Amino acid sequence: MRNSTAINFRRYFLKIASTTMALWGLGAVGAQSPSAKSDRDKAPEQLRIGYQKSAVNLVILKQQDTLEKRFPNTRITWAEFPAGPQLLEALAVGSLEFGLTGDSPPVFAQAAGKDLFYVAAEPPKPDSSAILVLQDSNVRSLADLRGKKIALQKGSSAHYLLVRAVEKAGLQWSDIQPIYLAPADARAAFERKSVDAWAIWDPFYAAVELAIKPRVLTTGRDLSSNNSFYLASRPFVAQHEAALLILLQELTRADSIAQNNRNEVIKLVSNFSGLDAGVVSLFIERRPASPVGPLSAATISDQQRVADAFFKLGLIPRAVRVSAIVWRGSGGTVAQLR
Repeated sequence: MRNSTAINFRRYFLKIASTTMALWGLGAVGAQSPSAKSDRDKAPEQLRIGYQKSAVNLVILKQQDTLEKRFPNTRITWAEFPAGPQLLEALAVGSLEFGLTGDSPPVFAQAAGKDLFYVAAEPPKPDSSAILVLQDSNVRSLADLRGKKIALQKGSSAHYLLVRAVEKAGLQWSDIQPIYLAPADARAAFERKSVDAWAIWDPFYAAVELAIKPRVLTTGRDLSSNNSFYLASRPFVAQHEAALLILLQELTRADSIAQNNRNEVIKLVSNFSGLDAGVVSLFIERRPASPVGPLSAATISDQQRVADAFFKLGLIPRAVRVSAIVWRGSGGTVAQLR
């Protein structure tokens, strides 16, 4: 499987390289003139990107003006969101072309009929999310969550982590009291003991860990892969495939910067986000190398398990087929798979 994945990545970026050449008219034999380029090869007039503080690769691109340099005639704007569900809502209504979320938001969006595509993924980050309790809590095991109030962002990656934790504990979803709150409100409720536990991801996890030293009831390890996905709108995918491939290439280059210049990136992310450098250092330490690539069969299967779990519990209104909205490039688009 590892060799197969490596081959897929090599093929993916060979395609990116050839498409990049076509976009800038650098192809050798048979290269098209600018006037003969297809719409798919044209740089977009605008590119609106949604991101969260944890989106390290995107933050690097933003802070270094990478896309502004690659697409000098494109109006590029950036919008920060507290969590994935809010980001995908903006993408679905046409306010964004591109963004990054965890595993659960795309499932909820697809179940609600939102028109968007998975275009790439990063490797799993199971240690970057956790269920936390205060030091003096009487909750000592997952089974102790019975009857307890647990704060979480509805439709976020933390939602699936909690679903899996409840299942592992041998409990029913009805045995707990989920309290749906955005991260900032959830932290406030957690600290004043209005809830008994909090399911959350980095950097919110790292921030509260350093500030008040809660106990970690569980991380995503052996429960949730905590995959990260890049998603895009239908018009962007349909009209600007070359630009999309360049964007994905630059995201992998950004990850190489993150891996090879850790101190510089900590400072860069801290300056951008306003987070303490210690918080940024902790959550980046938990973050594995995160090159960007196509969704593998294993990743699609993993994501389908997320979707099936939410549908089984009645947390989404209908069953969804994840593979139906996985972008496969020209000639194999989502629309043709349906």
